[in-house]
Amino acid sequence: MRRTTELGFGVAMGYRCTMDIRRIDDRISVSPQITVDDIPAIKAAGFVAIVNNRPDGEEHDQPTGDAIERAATAAGLGYHAIPITHAGFGHPQLDAMATVLTATDGPVFAYCRSGTRSCNLWALASAREGSDPGELVARAGAAGYDLSGIRPTLDALHRR
Repeated sequence: MRRTTELGFGVAMGYRCTMDIRRIDDRISVSPQITVDDIPAIKAAGFVAIVNNRPDGEEHDQPTGDAIERAATAAGLGYHAIPITHAGFGHPQLDAMATVLTATDGPVFAYCRSGTRSCNLWALASAREGSDPGELVARAGAAGYDLSGIRPTLDALHRR
């Protein structure tokens, strides 16, 4: 079920979306799958980049990454594909997410099928970059995501 999310400036500009956008912190929000029709509302909400954590072909009716990238680029948004497959998370994906979060000047919007992989990737990359695992778990929990399954990994990455 998708709930309507009021997007402040986007609503004032006539955009209304039915995305389930969950703000993690000032740098990142996550969401389940988006469509090209959601791009204007994402832009109007103040996001400057989109991170796609969903591999193409996961479901037959999902928009392709290329379609989202074209719409994002046309809207003036950055686009980064960091797909997370059934194989799970690896250091190259953590590197890519950390780079996006560090190099992007403004809020980042990340999505996957449910938002969980995007939230997990943010937390893993952030822990490795030095963020406190307890704070990461609390931020994710406030957004409705349970990181207890990856807490030991967050702790291990943080200690590196």
